Amino acid sequence: MHIKIHGHEAYCYTGGKAFNPNLPTIIFIHGAQNDHSVWALQSRYLAHHGFSVLAVDLPGHGRSKGEALPSIEQMAAWILELIELSGVQNAYLVGHSMGSLIALEAAANAPDRIEKLALLGTAFPMKVSDTLLFAAENSEQTAIDMVTIFSHSSMAHKPSCPGPGFSVMNGAVRLMQRISSINPNKVFLNDFKACNEYENGEVSAQKVRCPSLFLLAKNDMMTPAKAGKKLSDSVQNSQVISIDNCGHSLMSEQADLVLEALFQFMQAPVSS
Repeated sequence: MHIKIHGHEAYCYTGGKAFNPNLPTIIFIHGAQNDHSVWALQSRYLAHHGFSVLAVDLPGHGRSKGEALPSIEQMAAWILELIELSGVQNAYLVGHSMGSLIALEAAANAPDRIEKLALLGTAFPMKVSDTLLFAAENSEQTAIDMVTIFSHSSMAHKPSCPGPGFSVMNGAVRLMQRISSINPNKVFLNDFKACNEYENGEVSAQKVRCPSLFLLAKNDMMTPAKAGKKLSDSVQNSQVISIDNCGHSLMSEQADLVLEALFQFMQAPVSS
């Protein structure tokens, strides 16, 4: 599905189903140097089980046009504009890593529009090391290699994870390389700086009123679970699920567990 936002065409994957804004709509927001495809299993399943789905490509990422937005605040405003223009009635936000900060900021700024919030691989502050920032600016492949190693709990996944012949780590590498080939304007550096410079996390967390789910990986080296738990303490109506044998790339390393947790959370009635 394509929609024009601020003069640029934005792409949203709808999970293989026609988009219906009258259904509860789950908006999936990816992390740095990624696109909608990181939600492949979760978005498709939920689209076929009672929800509408918009798995977005943020500006400058994947199939969405325009420059990558330089701040979490601007990305959150873009998400809220997407909700408005697409006619979504009941919006549920799901964000991973950088996307979790975007979802948090959007939920804080539009409490009447967001009914549920799920944050995966989140932390605040989400600081990026000087070494990684330097690599993103001067040797993007080095940054890709570093993030791939830091984002996974094991160098070698079992052959059936998530399917025969599929490499979790190589899949992550190829996606980040593809984003670089589509947009040569140092998207990784842009995204890292946005995370690094975001200062509203605790204030925004205190403004969130909707039911909120934190999915945290016990072996996450990018956004340690301890930091995610600390952020959850600032959210009024939150629950935390910790996932074993998993790093920062939760949606691929523990795809079924993430799907089950999201499905149960999204299905639960929203108290008035």
